[in-house]
Amino acid sequence: MRPSRSPVRFRLGLVAAAITALVAAGLAIISPASAADGLISQSRPATASSSEGGGYGAGAAFDGNNGTRWSSAAADPQWLQVDLGGTATISQVVLNWEGAYGRSFKIQTSADGSSWTDVHSTTTGTGGTQTLNVSGSGRYVRMYGTARGTGYGYSLWEFKVYGTGGSPVTPRPKPTFTDEVTHHEFQANCSPTANRPDDPIIYPGLPGASHMHTFVGNRTTNASSTQSSLLGGATSCTNPHDRSAYWFPSFYKGTQLIEPTGNQVIYYKSGILNYWEVQPFPQGLRFVVGSPTATLAEFRDSPGAVEGFECGDISKSWDIPTSCVAGSQVNVRYQAPSCWDGVNLDSANHKSHMSYPVGGYCPPSHPVAVPMLEFKIAFPASGDLSQARLASGRGYTWHYDFFNAWDNPAILDALVTHCINGGLQCNPRGYDLYKPHRGAALTENFELP
Repeated sequence: MRPSRSPVRFRLGLVAAAITALVAAGLAIISPASAADGLISQSRPATASSSEGGGYGAGAAFDGNNGTRWSSAAADPQWLQVDLGGTATISQVVLNWEGAYGRSFKIQTSADGSSWTDVHSTTTGTGGTQTLNVSGSGRYVRMYGTARGTGYGYSLWEFKVYGTGGSPVTPRPKPTFTDEVTHHEFQANCSPTANRPDDPIIYPGLPGASHMHTFVGNRTTNASSTQSSLLGGATSCTNPHDRSAYWFPSFYKGTQLIEPTGNQVIYYKSGILNYWEVQPFPQGLRFVVGSPTATLAEFRDSPGAVEGFECGDISKSWDIPTSCVAGSQVNVRYQAPSCWDGVNLDSANHKSHMSYPVGGYCPPSHPVAVPMLEFKIAFPASGDLSQARLASGRGYTWHYDFFNAWDNPAILDALVTHCINGGLQCNPRGYDLYKPHRGAALTENFELP
């Protein structure tokens, strides 16, 4: 009589046989995510094959907000990928699908964003929230969809990647206040200091090489200005710590130079949807916004919001109005790019190291969100303006330059944190008149509390 098999030994034998069968079938044995593994995809730059519209960009799936989503065009295939910033070991992916889900899709990793390795594949996706334990490594992770589960596109509230490695990022925390957010900004109020045919960014060390510019902010700005010289100079700004240089083409009525009077407003705002992720400008960053050779269409269709020129009842004019109500003034507003490449303080054309957001999020090439500058300059000119012009030409050649020189980075950080990240509408010391209970970033003397 044959001895009976041990129940434990029998069960272990079945498990071993199952594992052998899985390996023979070419299927990976996947371990659950380690307790030490963390979320490494949040706030990382993302791209997608397409998006349904401006409010549904790739970054919406990596912002930690279950109220925003990426949504693709209604076609196959589609993909959504995240750049982890460096090589990472991937242990788990969580997909939180909106109603438009993927029935057939793969999760893939890549070292270079070009050659991809499958770490998960299914043809029977059911949507909802899917937690996928995977095993792989790479700098990039993507969802590659080949068959939609509905007649719409692919749509994800959140795409979370867990693991170790990548580029360590400490996202600025999302505010926990309950006030309604209508603004996320503070002002720099700076008066004119000089009119000079200089441009220390475009023509450094070459006095008189440029068309006439009107300078506000740092009182020492000239063709030879450097970060060091600006930090040692005085300022016309209300906040004495703002030694930055701001300048723009001078305004003429015929041959008469019309200089702005009093403090001009330079807004520091959020240019991205996740305003709490905006970081302060790095010391010495400089760039040019707009172009003295722009056409009307190029000015009007700039990627940033363009208010253009206004006076009296005239608004959003793409050139200087030919006539303004007597006693009024000509205002011009134009927004700067607000995504930095995270490396270069300048570039050959003084623009390439900066980028406008795409769909409300910074693109992978320029992953660092910095304040979005918006110059609001008021020229006291009215009546017949048919002969009005800028030193660079027609109104649509409007442009401006910025050279960051806040003398205390902690002061700028406090204003960005309290006002931009905090969802406030602040004055130069970080106080929101409409929300006094939130306090101010700085004291009455513009110092840290």
